[in-house]
Amino acid sequence: MLRFLSTRLWNGLLVMIGVSFISFLLFSYIGDPVNNLLGETATLAQKEALRAALGLDQSLIVRFFNYLGLAVRGEFGISYRNLEPVGQLLMSRVPATLELSLCAAVLALGLGIPMGVYAGIKRNSWLAHTMQVVSLIGISVPSFLTGIILILIFSVELNWLPAFGRGDVVHLGSWSTGFLTASGWKSLVMPSITLALFQLTLFMRLVRSEMMEVLRTDYIKFARARGVADRSIYFRHALKNTLIPVITVAGLQLGSLIAFSIITETVFQWPGMGLLIIQAITFGDIPVIAAYLMLIALLFVIINAIVDLLYFQVDPRVRIA
Repeated sequence: MLRFLSTRLWNGLLVMIGVSFISFLLFSYIGDPVNNLLGETATLAQKEALRAALGLDQSLIVRFFNYLGLAVRGEFGISYRNLEPVGQLLMSRVPATLELSLCAAVLALGLGIPMGVYAGIKRNSWLAHTMQVVSLIGISVPSFLTGIILILIFSVELNWLPAFGRGDVVHLGSWSTGFLTASGWKSLVMPSITLALFQLTLFMRLVRSEMMEVLRTDYIKFARARGVADRSIYFRHALKNTLIPVITVAGLQLGSLIAFSIITETVFQWPGMGLLIIQAITFGDIPVIAAYLMLIALLFVIINAIVDLLYFQVDPRVRIA
């Protein structure tokens, strides 16, 4: 286990170094931070003084290691648009994105896996066929269109749910949460469904196909011949082996919920990292873009490490290897 974990940590470290170099190139070759901070009216002496203060007069290698040291401490400079530290700006948006992604993940896994199991076991029933049609629609319809339809029905026509925003939040130190207020939960409903719909249908179809394949294997036929109860066959033997590939796909998809929540946050004006990065790209805010790139890479590394550990525990073949 220790050797397995150390290998994954070393791979994650190499990934973070590579991503940090890419984000460093954003600072070096896209735009001029001196002109962005001082403006075009600044004198040449003022620009040279700021360039020396920022360390931009040093060599590329020295600047990269300086940047790497600051990134380890969570320091990415000053936002050109908001004129505040990038780390502080991102941390103010992280709670909103994590809450939205968590609710979407719970919906996707909590509904997608049971629906996939049922559709795999009762594949000829009318309900299973209905699930297949619904899943096809869920995969095909763009998330922004799903969000607009939900807003039109539940906000405009029925006036049940708020169309935008996060609702009332409670501050617990530096962390803010909407889980402790009624308006926070109401504001989460439509964005969570919009973000989870594609992942839910993906998990359902994946579990269904894996369940059907596992139920055709010889050891399942042997279990039936021994008289093992159907419930034990489905949930003790088949489901455990079905979840092995699902865990791998789920890790990547749950990371995508955080990384690609941009469209959902834009549609619902959700004050998370996705909306922040859209604004940063629009205004050319390079420090925010670079920090966002580093943060998303770190989240993917952490999630993939957790998935590898789960895979290590579920599949005995990995332990034997």
